[in-house]
Amino acid sequence: MGRAYQNRKESMAKTAAAKTKVYSKYGREIYVVAKSGGADPDANLALRSLLDRAKKDQVPSHVIKNALDKAQGGAGEDFSPARYEGFGPGNCMVIVDCLTDNPNRTFGDVRLAFTKTNCKIGTQGSVSHMFDHSAIFVFDGEDEEAVLEVLMMADVDVSDIECEDGKISVFAPHTEFFKTKQALQETFEGIDFDVEEIQFLPQTTAPISQDDMPMFEKFMDMLNELDDVQNIYHSAELPAD
Repeated sequence: MGRAYQNRKESMAKTAAAKTKVYSKYGREIYVVAKSGGADPDANLALRSLLDRAKKDQVPSHVIKNALDKAQGGAGEDFSPARYEGFGPGNCMVIVDCLTDNPNRTFGDVRLAFTKTNCKIGTQGSVSHMFDHSAIFVFDGEDEEAVLEVLMMADVDVSDIECEDGKISVFAPHTEFFKTKQALQETFEGIDFDVEEIQFLPQTTAPISQDDMPMFEKFMDMLNELDDVQNIYHSAELPAD
């Protein structure tokens, strides 16, 4: 069994309203990254990677263009990152990453999601030390040794590499994201990444019982409904369908 990571495509919203919310989250992130590092993706590697991901997740071009235009305009909201940690249903560990223009409001909203589902919000660092902050790349392939050799030649500090069902998964420290991506693209012409993200991966998982599932789903729904929430990482191991 491979390391558990959350594939954005698998969690993509099914309803039109939920998709609109996902697109809004992308728009906010693109705006922040473009405003801080410039709106030219050739000069802003973080923006280029984010735009690639947005296009793969079928974010409409007008959402991307509006965010870039807004960033180039210089005006607009001043968002800052905020991270909250705690324990969810079944005592799973949870990290909630936000972009907010009002930290007091965001903290209140996130805390309410915890308290309404009998969960416990913690202090900064209370659970993040139990996660690895990793760059993740998943692509078609079967020769993991060849991939490992390429990355070692590029002096990439590979954390783990797996091959399962015709897919190769590469894990590296988040600081090695762009070095890893560049090495793979330069060696394997036309490589198409199913996943190219930076995520928090739990070092251990917490099984969620069927009894705890309704509360877990309510907890996740409440967090996902918040405009300021960008990503949720957790150590929950969900029961098989």
